[in-house]
Amino acid sequence: MKLVFATHNKNKFNEVKTLIPKHIELVSLTDIGCFDEIPETGITLEENAHIKADYVTKNYGLSCFADDTGLLVDSLNGEPGVYSARYAGENKNSDDNMNKLLENLKGKNSRAAHFKTVIALNINEKKHVFSGIVEGSITQEKKGDKGFGYDPIFQPNGYKTTFAELPLDTKNSISHRGRAMRKLIDFLQ
Repeated sequence: MKLVFATHNKNKFNEVKTLIPKHIELVSLTDIGCFDEIPETGITLEENAHIKADYVTKNYGLSCFADDTGLLVDSLNGEPGVYSARYAGENKNSDDNMNKLLENLKGKNSRAAHFKTVIALNINEKKHVFSGIVEGSITQEKKGDKGFGYDPIFQPNGYKTTFAELPLDTKNSISHRGRAMRKLIDFLQ
């Protein structure tokens, strides 16, 4: 089975590819010749995931899944949330996003946060949704060089390290995306 993961993000694609069973041929937007930046105009993670999956299904006629992920910080009323990738601007710079978040948390007592991933799957002319959440907190400073996005400042509950300090297999076993992906994979099998 060939399945499109609607992303241009190589880090995210590689992280997900390690989870997908070998009998599924996982391909990216680049692999199918889609170089468009699909606009994420939804106001929820679920809406954005559907927008991306629907774009591929409509324009390429392929089975597809897309995800949208947000980091939600309790003391910032859920910011950056649906705007996580472009929190510090449309250039989607991870360092700028983390710096802005750390700045906005100065003086806040609570650093509790959670990551949420929503996956929209279009297959056999039907739509399905899967989600995963991981609770944690925002560290005072960046730590680690693995992962991407907010990983260097997110410490999952029960761990003394950030996502960026964890081996990929450990991160995948506990992360929001890993949890949502396991639900997707269970469904596909």
